[in-house]
Amino acid sequence: MKKVAGRISVMLILILVLGACSSSNSSSEGSAGEGNSKKVTAWAWNINVPVLEEAAKKFKEENPDFELEVVELGREDVYSKLTTGLQAGGKGLPDIVLVEDDRVQGYMETFPDAFVNVSDKGFDESKDSFPTYKTELLSKEGAMYGFPFDGGPTGVFYRTDYFEEAGVNADDIKTWDDFIEAGKKIKDATGKAMLGLDLNGDDGLYRMMMTQQGTFYFDDEKDVNFTSEESKQAAEKVKMMKEAGLVKDTVGWDAWISAMAQGEVATAPSGAWLSGSITQQAKDTEGKWGVFKLPAFEEGGNRASNLGGSNYVITSASNNQDLAYDFMEFFSTSDDVQLTAMDNGLFPTLNTIYENEAFTKEVSFFGNQPIWELFASEMNDIPSVNFTGNYAIASDESIKAQSEIMNDKKSIEEAYKAAEDRLKTRIQ
Repeated sequence: MKKVAGRISVMLILILVLGACSSSNSSSEGSAGEGNSKKVTAWAWNINVPVLEEAAKKFKEENPDFELEVVELGREDVYSKLTTGLQAGGKGLPDIVLVEDDRVQGYMETFPDAFVNVSDKGFDESKDSFPTYKTELLSKEGAMYGFPFDGGPTGVFYRTDYFEEAGVNADDIKTWDDFIEAGKKIKDATGKAMLGLDLNGDDGLYRMMMTQQGTFYFDDEKDVNFTSEESKQAAEKVKMMKEAGLVKDTVGWDAWISAMAQGEVATAPSGAWLSGSITQQAKDTEGKWGVFKLPAFEEGGNRASNLGGSNYVITSASNNQDLAYDFMEFFSTSDDVQLTAMDNGLFPTLNTIYENEAFTKEVSFFGNQPIWELFASEMNDIPSVNFTGNYAIASDESIKAQSEIMNDKKSIEEAYKAAEDRLKTRIQ
């Protein structure tokens, strides 16, 4: 009996061991690739997915055993699952994750060991191929923890026919004061609002203005920056537009895009990515659009800014870090991949591609203007800003302050002082 019992015990142990091995090698949504596998997993959303898949095909040409599993999730679902997985010590996370510019610093601060140090793996050799504002965003203590991908260089999309009707030359708009004066002329001549803004729900214009001044909700020392001179200047210009009757109230994304498609506004200051929405949703307006650089606060001042953009990171939970790195290095530095990104409406930050004819060609929808060349020309002038890990709650307080100002409930100074006090209390 003892011998039989011994044999049974050994068999149970073997079953348990083999079962554990089988479980660890099984493929499931979100599980990072195994060390001996040639398969890596990635989380991304909508238009980023076909770019990853096309890049995997190209990478596979030189690495025939390579496989990429892309798990398409909603943007907020990615962040929810990423946060949950990091809180659980990396459980259930993939090898690669897409993270936007405004979120990545928060993850790096809250979870210092969450992502792989790609400088240690050699990515610094490609660092100069990207704008400083992107590499600094992904850096901590001199090392990079992610791969820059797309960006949102800004410009003012404008209706050339409305400008012509009002006798306004876009080339004469050098400052925000010029922009406001042009808006008055256009309103008088055409009856159209100069731009659409959701003043109670979004502060995108304020953020662009802050970035072009080289700061943000927080300064370089991570101190709350709402009562700074830069913040006051940005808010004053937005307030002036509102008081001059130049703003159409567009609540939410759909209303904003609709205002452009229906010809209700003359301009839309935004990131380069807006071109895709205009061409898709306002097809009847082809040939009636142009782009000029964001106006400066003073003549000769900086006209480059950024709105949007994302990056890829490798999770420290990945068991296939080297393979994930090899693929992402290829993904980030391949001209072909970046052209695929452009085809899908994303603006690459890899500067080696800007001489490609895709950036210099005339775009018929925009009156044969080479708009991509304009956006590319400002990439090295976009200031680095500090999002910090408190971006989300700072955005909430910023929008509250803007709403109070635009609805004449508080002065600019009062609204942002109150917002700064609230934010300091929330992040203590």
